[in-house]
This record gives sequence, structure tokens and C-alpha cells, in this order.
Amino acid sequence: MAEQAVIEEPEIVTITSYDEARMAYRQKDLRQALYDAGEVIMEDVLVNLHAEEHRARRRVENRLYRRETFFHYERSLFPPIIEETVDPYIAEGKAELVSLGHQLMMNLAAYTAGVDRPEGTPEETFRLYDYLGSFIEGATLAHYTGDKAAKEAEVSAALDKFGDEFLKPGIERRREALAKLAAGEITEDDLPKDVLTVLLRNEEELGISYEAIRREVSFYLLAGAHTSATAFTRVSHNILGWLADHPEDTDLVRTDRLFVQRATHETIRLQPSSPTAMRWALSDIDLTPGIQIPKGGKVVIDLISVNRDAAVFGDDAADFNPRREVPEGVPPYGLSFGSGMHACIGQDMAAGLVFRDGADLEDHLFGLVPGAVQYLFDHGAVADPDDPPEMDASTSRPYFGRYPVLFPKG
Repeated sequence: MAEQAVIEEPEIVTITSYDEARMAYRQKDLRQALYDAGEVIMEDVLVNLHAEEHRARRRVENRLYRRETFFHYERSLFPPIIEETVDPYIAEGKAELVSLGHQLMMNLAAYTAGVDRPEGTPEETFRLYDYLGSFIEGATLAHYTGDKAAKEAEVSAALDKFGDEFLKPGIERRREALAKLAAGEITEDDLPKDVLTVLLRNEEELGISYEAIRREVSFYLLAGAHTSATAFTRVSHNILGWLADHPEDTDLVRTDRLFVQRATHETIRLQPSSPTAMRWALSDIDLTPGIQIPKGGKVVIDLISVNRDAAVFGDDAADFNPRREVPEGVPPYGLSFGSGMHACIGQDMAAGLVFRDGADLEDHLFGLVPGAVQYLFDHGAVADPDDPPEMDASTSRPYFGRYPVLFPKG
């Protein structure tokens, strides 16, 4: 009887301290490992690329993800989208934040990703929302509690349909616009400011296929919508809890425009969109005198522990405190957005800039999530006392499944 081959499990090195995690993020021989089970969506998107491929893609997309573009989004483009999405719920006097958050953030993320909705109908939005749900499940397949093979096939079919319905017509419109630009018929200001346009303008430089463009745009749609929607609900929950315990701060949600942003940063620190980061070691790495990572080993960065490191964030590091002071050089959201070459490209758009003493509030970038949460509290959002929130039982991650709120009249 032939002996069966023994499959060796990789050595796992878990990092729990802030300083060690920051060093790990900056190691060039540690490659992304978090999305190994989500290839149908995540195979060759920016966050999964490494070395020169990553540098080339990031260099191109950085041409869009600039602060002046974020200011344009925040001050001019996003406010009417927030009003259009949220106002019907305010008029009704109630909302369910999980679905509202995904609907709202999808509307915003679609714009930045380059997903057009020429019909502008609720039915079209609902179809896109269904695609978004499939993409989210595909990216987080490792945490799915059902039949993973069946779910992967379902996500792949949704990706094909999304491409036919939304992406291919959008590509055609942008190619026409780029041809007009080359002919001098329009200017740079007339081009869409989105990921799809940037990729098409640099298609030859990147050597990128239609399938890779489809995955990249889908990734930006799901990343911008899902992570921001999750933060939207969590920030709202944490603020409501804080105000219940600190009624003296009730007016701050309206009078201090930085309060919600600080609450957002504190929420992202305590509850990062992904509770862990993972990397594969491409070589032997001596991270610190006490931590050696062998080639082929897996590094697990425990962001829950890292972001609650008492040596950095204080003895109450596990508590939500929007008034928290952090040491110089430490971001108030911890390492939830990563660091080094794989720092989140959209972090300034999502959470804004950290306000510095002496800066001008009129020129401050607050961020998409704080702006959306601010709109809720500007209109008096409160928790529904007769319908408490529920967690999502379909995933092992700590997501809310439902979060009812009320908008009291008068």
C-alpha cells in the first residue's frame, strides 16, 4: 500500500503588538494572504498584487486618489447623493441602518468605481445592489458558513451578468470620451473621475485584460460600499451608546463637526473592517529579535489586539472613547487601514484627514463615513427602543444584521 503524502501546514506567526505589526506591514517580502479563498473576485485586484505589479497598478490609480479629488467628492458630489438616499427614510421617520448603509455607500462607491446607472431607476439600483451582495460574499468566502463551492459558482455567474449589464456599456462610453479628448473635442474636466476611466487610459501600460478590469471595478465597488457601510452602522451604534452614557455630549453631534469624525476613527480602531491581516512570507524574515518568520510561513496580524495595545493607546484601549488622545505619529484609527505599500488607497476619502491643531476647519476633509453619519444625527437619529439591533448569523465576522433607528418628528 502506497504511503500518502504528508501535507505540511505552514508555520503561523501571530502578531499582537502595535510596533511589531507596523514593522510587518513594511516588510516587502510579506505578500497578501487574506483573500486566498476569494479568487473569483479578488484574484488580481490591487490589494492582492505584489512587488512591481502592485507598484504599477497603484501608481496609475494614485492619479485618481488624490486629496483634491476627495475634496471635490465630499463638497460637491456626495452631499446630493446622501440627501437623495437618506431623505425618504427621514420622511418616513425610521430606517434600518444595515440596508440603508449599503444602499447609501453603494451609490457613492459606484460613482468612484465607474459604475454608471443610465436608467436612474430604483429597479436598476436594486439590481446593482444584488450584484454588490454577491461580490461581498465572494470576497469574504473564507468566512461563509454555507456551501462555499455553490456560493463561488453563484458569485462567478453574477460577475458575468454585472459585466454585461453595467461594465461593458460603461467601457464603451469612456472609450468614446477618451477619443473625444484625443481629438480636442473635450477637456480633462469632462472625463469621469473614476477607477474605470483611469484603468482604460492606462490599459496598455498595465497590460490589463477585460476580466482584470472587471474584477478591479467590482472590488472597488464592494470595498467602498461594504467596508464603509459596515463602519457607518458601527459608528452610529457607538455614538448612540456613548451619548446614552454621556448625555452631556448630546449636542456635540450637531455643534462639533469633528466629534463624529473622531468617533469614526475610534470605531475603525476598535472594529476594523477585517479583524486580521494576513501575509505569506516569501523569504526568511527576522522581524524582531524575538520574532523570526520562516519562508512559506503565514503571518497573522491580530488587528483587534494590535489596535488595543495599552502601551500605545492607554489603559482603557479596549473602550470606545471619541475624546482619546494618541501619541504623536500614531493614527487615531490604529493600523486598520494598514501601513506601508499596502496602506488603503481610499482611507482619506473614507475617514478624512486627521485634524491638526491650528488647521482651518473650512479646508478640512472630514471623510465619507463621518459625513454620512453626521447627516443621520443632524436629523435626530435615535435607536428604536422597541426593535433592538441583531447580529448577522450568516457570517463568522461580527456584523450587524439589522439596526433599526427612528427619526422623531418635530
